[in-house]
Amino acid sequence: MLSRSCFNLLNLDDYSSAADRTRLPRIMTVPGIISDFDDHNDQKSEVSETTTVSSVNQERRIIVANQLPIKAYKDAAKNGEWCFDWDEDELVLHIKDGLPADVEVVYVGSLKVEIDPLEQEEVAQLLLEKFRCVPTFLPLDLINKFYHGFCKHYLWPLFHYMLPVTSSHGVRFDKSMWQAYVSANKIFADKVMEVVNPDEDCVWIHDYHLMLLPTFLRRKFHRVKLGFFLHSPFPSSEIYRTLPVREEILRALLNCDLIGFHTFDYARHFLSCCSRMLGLDYQSKRGYIGLEYYGRTVSIKILPVGIHMGQLESFMSLPDTAEKVKELRQKYEGKIVMLGVDDLDMFKGISLKFLAMGQLLDEHPKHRGKVVLVQIMNPARSQGNDIQEVQSEINRVAREVNQKYGEPGYEPIVCVNDQVSTRDKVAYYAVSECVVVNAVRDGMNLVPYKYTVSRQGSPYMNEALGLSESAKLRKSVIIVSEFIGCSPSLSGAIRVNPWNIDSVADAMHLAVKMPDAEKEMRHEKHYKYITSHDVAYWARSFIQDLERACSEHYLKRCWGIGFGLRFRLVALGPNFRKLSVEHIVSAYNKTSSRLILLDYDGTMMPQDTVDKSPSDEVIAVLNSLCSDPKNIVFIVSGRGTDSLSKWFSQCQKLGLSAEHGCFTRWVKDSPWESCISALDLDWKKIVLPVMEHYTEATDGSSIEQKESAIVWHHQEADPDFGTWQSKELLDHLEGVLANEPVVVKRGQNIVEVKPQGVNKGIVVENLIATMSNRGKPPDFVLCVGDDRSDEDMFESVASSVSKHSLPDIAEVFACTVGQKPSMAKYYLDDTYEVIKMLQGLSTASAHPLPRHSQNEVSFGGFL
Repeated sequence: MLSRSCFNLLNLDDYSSAADRTRLPRIMTVPGIISDFDDHNDQKSEVSETTTVSSVNQERRIIVANQLPIKAYKDAAKNGEWCFDWDEDELVLHIKDGLPADVEVVYVGSLKVEIDPLEQEEVAQLLLEKFRCVPTFLPLDLINKFYHGFCKHYLWPLFHYMLPVTSSHGVRFDKSMWQAYVSANKIFADKVMEVVNPDEDCVWIHDYHLMLLPTFLRRKFHRVKLGFFLHSPFPSSEIYRTLPVREEILRALLNCDLIGFHTFDYARHFLSCCSRMLGLDYQSKRGYIGLEYYGRTVSIKILPVGIHMGQLESFMSLPDTAEKVKELRQKYEGKIVMLGVDDLDMFKGISLKFLAMGQLLDEHPKHRGKVVLVQIMNPARSQGNDIQEVQSEINRVAREVNQKYGEPGYEPIVCVNDQVSTRDKVAYYAVSECVVVNAVRDGMNLVPYKYTVSRQGSPYMNEALGLSESAKLRKSVIIVSEFIGCSPSLSGAIRVNPWNIDSVADAMHLAVKMPDAEKEMRHEKHYKYITSHDVAYWARSFIQDLERACSEHYLKRCWGIGFGLRFRLVALGPNFRKLSVEHIVSAYNKTSSRLILLDYDGTMMPQDTVDKSPSDEVIAVLNSLCSDPKNIVFIVSGRGTDSLSKWFSQCQKLGLSAEHGCFTRWVKDSPWESCISALDLDWKKIVLPVMEHYTEATDGSSIEQKESAIVWHHQEADPDFGTWQSKELLDHLEGVLANEPVVVKRGQNIVEVKPQGVNKGIVVENLIATMSNRGKPPDFVLCVGDDRSDEDMFESVASSVSKHSLPDIAEVFACTVGQKPSMAKYYLDDTYEVIKMLQGLSTASAHPLPRHSQNEVSFGGFL
């Protein structure tokens, strides 16, 4: 446990830790540190400032969605009082089926009706007590801008690959609508904060309406368990990066612990955006995909949502459903029914489906009078001219097909525009030989799942259809667009390109003529998957992965950086802290044999600098440090001997270690020494042609030849393609060099081949051993680097301490550049801070403090 005197060394904006890991204060009333010497009564008073909706000992899941799973209506018999009931068709309501019975579920969201402000408090209390629901009560003007404006008319089309190229083609980005989106997300966050216990509860956020919510919650509660699931597609980076607020949304999502997608394509697009726009790379470990983000691992989950089996099966067992089945059976007697169930939406491809129906009847006249396409159109979820245009287009195509191929008593296309209940939809599914889901883009679409389960039949439905026990339903055909989320999971479906009218018409013909045995086989395959991957399975799997993703929350120190929507959380190991200049200067002044080891690129020189030669400021500080007879200063770099010799020609006493330690010289006038007695470089003849092949195939890549190594660079290549090619190159080289005395490694935008036994850690061991042999073992070691190769130095320094290769009183500072996981115990933010720290040391060398002042600085370094 750190003492209070060490707190200024941490340099934390908001560091929250706890002595008792099982309980943290609900709200920090003052900025600072919570530790084991905070008074227990103080913690109690802080806890009491936040109201909870249940016992703190009960496990809870807080489900946040744009709308609550509640139906609201005014009861005339009760003088117009508001009455509420569960909306059984809402997906978020069924999440609780995947959770243990003793887990409480609290819902946060908006109601689907407007409540008078004078009634809101009473309604909120009723919903909380009876339904465990917390309403947000967004003002009407905010709803119009937030939901109908930014969400439905800007984000929704963009996430479905439609760009507002002209003012008449979609809605362009509007700053006032964006501000409404931010405001709405802030209101949702405030409501969650009213009820959440951040130490125990899991918060699960749903869909694109609330993509900023994680930032507001994470800024308030650093260790809250946050999950997010996107129910819409996530577009490719070419589409997403047209969004003016693209970085704010990406960073908000990355403030979650777990982000879920229906398909790998959606997850891949998200990861590509993170790579291209934020420079983040992802890794797959034991089947889990993770993004390293400021010391935290943001997990990615890929699992399509399922349906509520119990709800469908209950409808299938109702006598009323059987009556509806009989009615539909009589209505379409002698007809082959194909069914479509879609929202009135520009992306559902309804008019394309109707054109394919016309094509089917044109190419196969024998189907006229027999095949009927029944299209159930759910009400539109938004308003505007685009919906009216879609409706007009659908009506026009249906009218033309019916006029051309219809006849008395027969309409090829039947549009059902009235509100159809879930029960009645089950009946429609049961009488349909085929379902056609023809969306041009859709996040998931559960219609094929519901259709399959309905076709499994029940005793009531089988009787209504006139089927014997031996002739049960249990056969179905699904025509599904390849551009919707459920498509990958339906291996027995007929997949189509909805834009290809001929292809869809051919699929319809195939469905009509398909033998019953094949229909049964396809049905069985789908039914087995759908019943084993229902909504309960989906919810249970997501929560389990969320718990796993949050398992190390209390093993790291956390604090926030960044303003506004660019806020992000830094999470680092408990012993990892920012290097204090006062602290290191104090140790520096007390020691007499110092070893200073500095990486160059990314440490002394920023990575994005075009001119890599050292500045006058760098040369000056190095010469100042080297002028102190107590110091031995080395640049330990992956660069070659020629570059380092040229750049540091003005530094007479500076030691250089080139090519990751293969060649070393102590001062300018001394010769270069190799750590390998006899270099065998015949392997270069194998490596160079392979790298040249990848360079030719990868625009922006290049080869750097060193005396002992060859490096393939891809920092100027396309980020995704460069990373992909580097992995391929690594595998290729490891294969052809299996019997050669070399090591192949991937680094930051590089693939390097170098001799075995050469790394920066060997340099550290050799320098410490040489100084010890000369009778001056270092009692001060400073090692600074930023790359993977520098971790070898940090490991070697730690090993020297554990093996007592250094004096017991030695002051050791292993420091990485940037806030990230590292074997170093200290960090500095950037190269600017590295130079300032070195200048502080050089000033101490030039002006050594008197003995009593040294003691004061030493003591002050821990205050």
